[in-house]
Amino acid sequence: MTQQNSRIAALEADLNSFDRGVRARALTELLALAQRGEVPLEPEKNVANMHCHTFFSFNAYGHSPSSLAWLAKRRGFRLIGIVDFDVLDAVDEFLDACEQVGVRGSAGIETRLIIPEFITREINSPGEPGVYYHMGIGFTSSAAPEPAASILADLRQRASRRNRGMVEKVNAYLDPVKIDYERDVLPLTPGGNPTERHMVVAYIRAAERTVPDVKEFWAKKLNMASEQVTALLNDPPKLQNQIRAKLMKQGGVGYVQPRPDSFPSVEEFHSMIVACGALPCATWLDGTSPGEQSMRELLELLIGKGVVALNIVPDRNWNIADPDLKRVKVHNLYDVVKLAEELALPLNVGTEMNTFGNKLVDDFDAPELAPVRQAFMDGAHFIYGHTVLQRACGVGYQSDWAKRHLPSRRERNDFYTRVGQRVPPGKPALPIDAAMTPGEVLAKLEALKPQG
Repeated sequence: MTQQNSRIAALEADLNSFDRGVRARALTELLALAQRGEVPLEPEKNVANMHCHTFFSFNAYGHSPSSLAWLAKRRGFRLIGIVDFDVLDAVDEFLDACEQVGVRGSAGIETRLIIPEFITREINSPGEPGVYYHMGIGFTSSAAPEPAASILADLRQRASRRNRGMVEKVNAYLDPVKIDYERDVLPLTPGGNPTERHMVVAYIRAAERTVPDVKEFWAKKLNMASEQVTALLNDPPKLQNQIRAKLMKQGGVGYVQPRPDSFPSVEEFHSMIVACGALPCATWLDGTSPGEQSMRELLELLIGKGVVALNIVPDRNWNIADPDLKRVKVHNLYDVVKLAEELALPLNVGTEMNTFGNKLVDDFDAPELAPVRQAFMDGAHFIYGHTVLQRACGVGYQSDWAKRHLPSRRERNDFYTRVGQRVPPGKPALPIDAAMTPGEVLAKLEALKPQG
């Protein structure tokens, strides 16, 4: 590796430092190198990843908000969006970094809720009837007004209580391997918001320093043959996934069955999102669960509660080895995209990056995605269009301005998509204000639209 390549690699590693100042300095230096032509940047491609977790919840590759913005710039992603569990800690840094490097960005949040109307049906949280992974997208600040700030604080506190209760149970089972939540888990995160995956890492490290034979320890505790554990020890991501599945998910010693009061209500979560000027976003797994086999019923219920978009993780719905299973899931994917169009729900798509093996961006050239690719890109431009207008002059999707000029969801969808297609990346001087009509805004933005 040349000295210059070593320098670039070191700076990119610094982008994932838990020290915000180190990240900021690294990004500034990388941009300076790029502007001098000393860092190769791929040309912009018509691809998007609008669902990337940062290290403020868990990113399998360790990416910080700044690192994800730089990744998009270096790899030529047209758009990129973040989504973290239970916190908005990454929003300011990420959107500022996107403006700095010149990529189109959006920011969101994800949590789990109970949907009483589906309490007997599994939806998108395997083995947990009524439990639903749910999102908000289009946030423009890490700060939240009251009472939204109190709801966010409650989300963080609920997650902490669940985690601590799980550690207590798993500690008892793995004895003599034990972890201390404050000492061993919290330092693995920059913002004090650890996930189950952080706890798994802490347990693996604790085993390595506690027991003389790690292989035999995990074989016994995971009820697996020694040779199976040997293979896992040579594949750390698979080991982590196995420990999490065996100890922390349904049927594991640390698992606690959710109660109706385990998570906030849909209405409470939506009130927080809307108070922040952001957009409630439904989510879809693969259409095979009892709840998702009633997807129209579910989406119409959630639309009645304020949902205006739908999140999909495409790769797990077509990139499948089993041909029969692939046929079913691709069919389900096409069906849910068609349903979203019927219900005027723009799509937010991405790979998550919170599990080892997740792609950095979906394969938009895959033949299986050809029928839905345009809907994916339109959705990405839609949320960017909302984000850029909300940040610039407070006329995003939830604004009084939008409600007055664009009373229907379909009208708003079309307008903000067209905005997102016109506004270039970076921090352009937008020649618009809240006194304009939507038509006047689009006319002004037409001059900014990238040519070619």
